[in-house]
Amino acid sequence: MKKYVCDICGYVYDPSKGDPDNGIEPNTPFKDLPDDWTCPLCAVEKDEFSQTD
Repeated sequence: MKKYVCDICGYVYDPSKGDPDNGIEPNTPFKDLPDDWTCPLCAVEKDEFSQTD
């Protein structure tokens, strides 16, 4: 699964790790994150993330 990086603060969402502090289980693809999920570091919405290479 592809990783996504926050364009604002540089946080990398790694699907293999998820975001357990915010209730996101490991192996959750970025596209399956809830619509109200925000960056854990700077609180921007999902549309501020870009897919990494």
